[in-house]
Amino acid sequence: MRIAIVDDHPVVRKGVAMVLGEEEDMQVVGTAQSCPEGVRLAEEQKPDVVLVDLQMPGGGGLEMVRRARRLVPDARFVILTAYASRGEVSSAVEEGVSGYVLKDALPEDLVRAVRVVASGRRYYDPAIIDLIGGQPDEAPLNRLTERETEVLAVMAQGLDNREIGQLLHISQNTVKSHVRSILDKLQVSNRTQASHYALSRGLISRG
Repeated sequence: MRIAIVDDHPVVRKGVAMVLGEEEDMQVVGTAQSCPEGVRLAEEQKPDVVLVDLQMPGGGGLEMVRRARRLVPDARFVILTAYASRGEVSSAVEEGVSGYVLKDALPEDLVRAVRVVASGRRYYDPAIIDLIGGQPDEAPLNRLTERETEVLAVMAQGLDNREIGQLLHISQNTVKSHVRSILDKLQVSNRTQASHYALSRGLISRG
């Protein structure tokens, strides 16, 4: 099967290409690092399966799926992302993607996901299934203190620690402490993922 990889991180592109390239029935026909490049790649190579990151320059992964599907209607699309919220999964389902895999998946799970999708079925990472059918979506957010919720809301607007401190009248060290606690409680690895989480929960509008 012919596979295309669209992700703005070179290490991810190389790693995924290496894993899939070792399989006899899989051929990576190209990689791209942005939404426009991904659309061109899909149009030129006509892949069977396209692995797409959610957050990319030039438009998100779902925008790339929408545009590429019009050009390559037979291709099947799999979201490959570092973090998933219930809202993002719902949006992906609405766009008709065939799979949703987290980047921390084991290599064998990624291979299995591609094969399942290529066969015409759908594949969702077990963590995604837990998210959809597990505990209430708001539970991690409820673990934040009132001040942490304030910091998260401001952080989601793109402010740095100095600006957050000035706005909330707290020191930068206090802001750093709150940010570390927020990442730990939300079980995300960086500020960007925490901001996406806040946006997906309606803590702040996308504007």
